[in-house]
Amino acid sequence: MITVLLTLHLFVTLALIGVVLIQRSEGGGLGIGTAQGMGSFMSGRGTANLLTRTTAILGTLFFALSLLLAILNKGTAGPERSLLDVPPPATSTAPAAPTGPTVPTK
Repeated sequence: MITVLLTLHLFVTLALIGVVLIQRSEGGGLGIGTAQGMGSFMSGRGTANLLTRTTAILGTLFFALSLLLAILNKGTAGPERSLLDVPPPATSTAPAAPTGPTVPTK
């Protein structure tokens, strides 16, 4: 289930990035063209309203999916699953080198 939610979260994130990049910085509609390029499909104001609503919906979905994934993974993270932990070095199973006879000192 977490894999499905992560995949959905990825698609929502990519869609949100795309919608935000399409918008004009001053909020005037499509940033990669003018309303004349759209033909009679939508006016500049209608396009801006559509993009604003789409951004709000995708932002809400992004926030909700982030919270849901955090709640679902709350109890599963431990020291053994941390990304920052370095695995311990492998120990060799070779026997220790024999030491010579000990000489008693006087």
